[in-house]
Amino acid sequence: MAATLRNVTTYDLRLAAPLALGFVVFFITPLVILLALSFQADPQGTHYGLTQYVNFLGDRFSLGVLGSTLWLGVKVTLLTLLLGYPVAWLHQRAPSWAKGIIMLLVLLPLLTSVVVRTFAWVVILGRQGIVNAALASLGLIDTPLKLLYTDTGVVMALAQVQMPLMVLPLITALGRIDPNLADASSVLGAGHWRTFRKVTLPLSLPGIIAGCLLTYAAAITAFITQSLIGGGQMLFMPMYIYQQASTLQNWPFAAAISIVFLVAVLVVVSIFNVLGRLSRGYTNA
Repeated sequence: MAATLRNVTTYDLRLAAPLALGFVVFFITPLVILLALSFQADPQGTHYGLTQYVNFLGDRFSLGVLGSTLWLGVKVTLLTLLLGYPVAWLHQRAPSWAKGIIMLLVLLPLLTSVVVRTFAWVVILGRQGIVNAALASLGLIDTPLKLLYTDTGVVMALAQVQMPLMVLPLITALGRIDPNLADASSVLGAGHWRTFRKVTLPLSLPGIIAGCLLTYAAAITAFITQSLIGGGQMLFMPMYIYQQASTLQNWPFAAAISIVFLVAVLVVVSIFNVLGRLSRGYTNA
């Protein structure tokens, strides 16, 4: 009797049970506990309600911290895209030996701890740092510029830290574009700029959306970089949550802040997902 051949493309769903169990234990359960904690009206947990959410949404300071955090992500994402797109484009146009060097330079920051990279920016942006020393030696400034503990410094540091998250999706998207399309555009009389604007840029939209999504989500939750570069003069949502939980021991309010922040990030991610689907439909058209 011939042996029954098993279809190797199908798997028993029970094989996914350990993964599902880990997902429930380490993600769903803490999230449910956090949500339940946010409904406590007082730190003692004697009453429940929407008090913490009302306190947050009715506080202009808290809303300002949320808005500044979301706006910080926008600025970091735009700067990273502006600097990362030329790097990805250069990678595609470079010879084989140069592609390896460019890829190494892109991946090199990932091999270094984010704490080390952030402290490096503290040295670079300090009053006696590399930037101020270079400007002073050129005679462009008389007194050191205040770059550390400023919004500009935070954006610059976060852009460098999150740069690989933008460049790698762009390299993938640009690598999928048929080079003959640019040649055909040139043959039809289009210049380099028009070819980029009409051909390369639209076809690379999926990579742009993916890079922006990864960079934005990482930038607004970068607790270490925001804290070290921003210092005590700038407050963003991760530090705000930490202060409420650890310093003030107001865990219900910290939980409510976390839930509001999570919802805000999910809304932004959903917008990026919609844009991603639209871009894929555009490139396939």
